[in-house]
Amino acid sequence: MKPYIIGIAGASCSGKTELATRLAQSLGAVICTLDSYYRDLGHLAPEERVRQNFDVPGALDHELLCEQVSALSRGERIQKPVYDFTRHIRSGQTEILEPGQTVIVDGLFTLHWEQLRSLLGLKVFIEISDDICLQRRIDRDARERGRTPQSVREQFATTVRPMTDLHIRPTRTFADLVLNGEDSPEQGYRAVLSAIAATGRLRAALT
Repeated sequence: MKPYIIGIAGASCSGKTELATRLAQSLGAVICTLDSYYRDLGHLAPEERVRQNFDVPGALDHELLCEQVSALSRGERIQKPVYDFTRHIRSGQTEILEPGQTVIVDGLFTLHWEQLRSLLGLKVFIEISDDICLQRRIDRDARERGRTPQSVREQFATTVRPMTDLHIRPTRTFADLVLNGEDSPEQGYRAVLSAIAATGRLRAALT
């Protein structure tokens, strides 16, 4: 049986990673995150890198992304790139992903490319308000990416919010399941398990 691939999309800090992690733990799945596929900006000066728009589909190497998710769908291992968000470059290291019965793909643009959507057995979109997204992003970027709250607010106002409306929220129409990111993580988790069970794949995934 080929791997069953679950795609999770939604705005920044809507809860995609938390949901993916919880599902991976219960299903024994591997996670392929789109954050690993940002294009290497090492050819730009550091001050130029921070001015790039990271909230458009073109910021990601979607050719490599689709190629590697396609390989996972065939049961093949991949060497996923590792991205350094503090310097906006690929670290030069890779992470080996060995697909089992279930693979989870999560990221802003998971439902953007038709080529990627065609590989997904279940397409999930998480809705969330801009205010909650902003606060969660400030907390995350200050903790994990060395950002100041002010720089996060400026980026959110100039690119994150408008690009979410332009590129991310419209992909909701492709989802098989739409979740409310303000609900408890348990509710979203249970809703996804129910959706998988309806396909007949849950028992196999849990064994």
